[in-house]
Amino acid sequence: MTQRPGARGMRRMNRALIFALPLLCLPLGGCLASMAVSAATAAATAIDRSNDRVVTENRHPAARAACQERAAQTGIVHIIDSEQRSDGRVTVYGTVQEPARRRSFECIHNDGRVAAFTLREIRTQ
Repeated sequence: MTQRPGARGMRRMNRALIFALPLLCLPLGGCLASMAVSAATAAATAIDRSNDRVVTENRHPAARAACQERAAQTGIVHIIDSEQRSDGRVTVYGTVQEPARRRSFECIHNDGRVAAFTLREIRTQ
């Protein structure tokens, strides 16, 4: 027959458990902290991805008109091409004819406005 520990033996086990419990929780604490960080990172990524929407509407006409208006400040405009990215940004390419020279331009239209406009010399041989 096995004997059950007496009151004195139970107290000793409880004391040992009380002192050992914090040591046993250290690995769990790291695990819980890691889980909390993972959850926070996942939430932040989900919020950040809301801006990664794909724009399906055709933004070429508005971009071409805005870029043509901007380029017309320097001469006669000829639009060559335009391309729309999935985020809605449209890049318009063309040339500007001035009385003495002709230059190419690249115009980036984003969120209803001209975000960047670059003129370059066209070198002839």
